[in-house]
Amino acid sequence: MVTGFGEPADSANRPKNAPAGPPMTKPATRLRRITLTDFRSYARADLALDGRPVFLFGPNGAGKTNLLEAISLLFPGRGLRNAAIAEVGRRQPGEAQGRAWSVAAELAGEDEPVQLGTGTEAPGATRRIVRLGGETVPPGRLAERLRLVWLTPQQDRLFLEGAAERRRFFDRLVFAAEPVHAAHAAAYDRAQRERLRLLVDGPQDPAWLTALEARMAEAGALMSQARAATLADLQAEIDTRGARPFPRARLALTGEWEAMAAAGTDTATLEARLAQALAAARERDAAAARSLTGPHRGDLSVVHVDKDRPAAECSTGEQKALILNLVLAQAQRLSRAKSDPNPILLLDEVAAHLDPFRRAALFDEIEALGLQAFLTGTDEALFNDLKGRAQGVRVDSGNLVIVDPE
Repeated sequence: MVTGFGEPADSANRPKNAPAGPPMTKPATRLRRITLTDFRSYARADLALDGRPVFLFGPNGAGKTNLLEAISLLFPGRGLRNAAIAEVGRRQPGEAQGRAWSVAAELAGEDEPVQLGTGTEAPGATRRIVRLGGETVPPGRLAERLRLVWLTPQQDRLFLEGAAERRRFFDRLVFAAEPVHAAHAAAYDRAQRERLRLLVDGPQDPAWLTALEARMAEAGALMSQARAATLADLQAEIDTRGARPFPRARLALTGEWEAMAAAGTDTATLEARLAQALAAARERDAAAARSLTGPHRGDLSVVHVDKDRPAAECSTGEQKALILNLVLAQAQRLSRAKSDPNPILLLDEVAAHLDPFRRAALFDEIEALGLQAFLTGTDEALFNDLKGRAQGVRVDSGNLVIVDPE
């Protein structure tokens, strides 16, 4: 049984002589066991891991993405599906709401294994509880032990969708390096919604509007600085990686506030200018019923360097490879950070969208980085080049069966 979200069942039976994986430049961060209870399609599942990359295969609807989502909830936020907490509990036909659910894990780190987990204590609960080492902690504490970077099929249209999707994608990359970025983004959004409500519905109290704009300016300046810093680091990483099977990208943030941050404007000046701009825009924002200035208006620009073409004009395969190169560059960057946990990659249905050459290159890169990664696909043959280097798991109707333990 799961006791308090933070203790996987049979944790004493974890693999004793499992391969340690490629040598690391710092202590490894690897999941050694995952236990799910009443999560999505899983009534109960327990998976022992040996530290190597993991490939999950099985038919559509078997539960592969559900397992990745469960892992993603071991990080602050709403996971890779951005689902409401009440939605993820298992629901039987005729049940009006999802059951109480839990995700428990054992994490191997520098010292003793760490127990961590999350879940709800009542059916239909809208808030989750997080436990670390048996103690209840705020969700943000998870980032002390675990960093996650993921890629899903929904992001395949990243360059064809609106700017909001690209902002969310890029903010996840920022968040993986700087978890406090999520708190700043949430504070900005709350203040922005309240300010807009006052502008549209009234009363337009100047003192209260000024206070809300001050909150937006403070959080927005920090958001812009974090985005600009992450973009500079990612670009440097991509340039250092040089010619790889994944096309090189030239990155830019088109928002004026990120541009100011990238140009060297200090945070205090950026905050003051944003507060002034918001105050000046009150009449315009009220008429438009939306906020027309601020970091929520920015966009991510990606150009295929070798073709000198915007990503939106590239083929579907090239777009996928460009996105994957951003994810791998961020993973490589995080893996060198001495004080932070190594990232774990969650790559949902990535292999099927790559040609054999790039698919093999992806597997080689994951191994070279020495990171734990979880990859999914419907066909076991997609992972032939990984066999012997990774742990294979067949997923079928909520059952997890290890097929490649060696």
